[in-house]
Amino acid sequence: MIGEPLAPSAEKSAVSAISAPGAPPFRVIPAIDLQGGRCVRLLRGDFHTSHEVAGDPVAVARAYRDAGAQLIHVVDLDGAREGRRVNAPLVEAIARAAAPAKVELGGGLRSMEDLREAGRLGVWRFILGSSAVEDSAFVGEAVAAYGGRIAVGVDAKDGLVRTHGWLEGGALADEAFAREMEALGVQTIIYTDIDTDGMLTGPNLKRLRAMRAAVRCALVASGGVQSAEDVMALRDAGMDGAIIGKALYAGHIDLARLLHDMERERNE
Repeated sequence: MIGEPLAPSAEKSAVSAISAPGAPPFRVIPAIDLQGGRCVRLLRGDFHTSHEVAGDPVAVARAYRDAGAQLIHVVDLDGAREGRRVNAPLVEAIARAAAPAKVELGGGLRSMEDLREAGRLGVWRFILGSSAVEDSAFVGEAVAAYGGRIAVGVDAKDGLVRTHGWLEGGALADEAFAREMEALGVQTIIYTDIDTDGMLTGPNLKRLRAMRAAVRCALVASGGVQSAEDVMALRDAGMDGAIIGKALYAGHIDLARLLHDMERERNE
């Protein structure tokens, strides 16, 4: 159990347009945010709003796997804030519990050694955030070594990129930065709209459509999702996936049901 997140919800099964037959699979990616060894959520990235949403993060990963998730999004919030890997033993335990589902990790990945160590922990995909903004050469080196296992997180407020746990920045335009990352060979951009993150108010489709027009690589949306209808809207807007956090913990989305309905639609 994840604080009752996978319990059946009252929302209707509304995923008929989520994945057209023959289309590349649209990924629903459940999220685990780690702080102090706990599974937490923030409101708009504000560390002062941190609140625990479930007990054991390892049990959460196992529940996501059992619900049918193929990829789990993990953020080391301590690492993002401090600029170093903090929750390594817990990340390793999550990766083991999640198997055969894969784990992607963001937060505190600032060097090739960080990537190698994360790989040894069982992480499949590495999400570069602040380090990508500060060191494009590192991004190029990482892509050369790991190819599609590298993703870049574009975390933005009002169209401007924020870094270091969203505490700094504000001068770099999100679309320009995403294009720069794509030119370096990055195959996946994870776009987080800070103002909607953790708010359950729906995704910022306007910004996401602008990002979709800016890059041709895979684009995963994060922030604001509260229902299956939101997931549909993201799919229809051309996103390649959606990261879902608080909507699962709050019981607004039944992950197993959503994934089942998506698979059924793909096979029709």
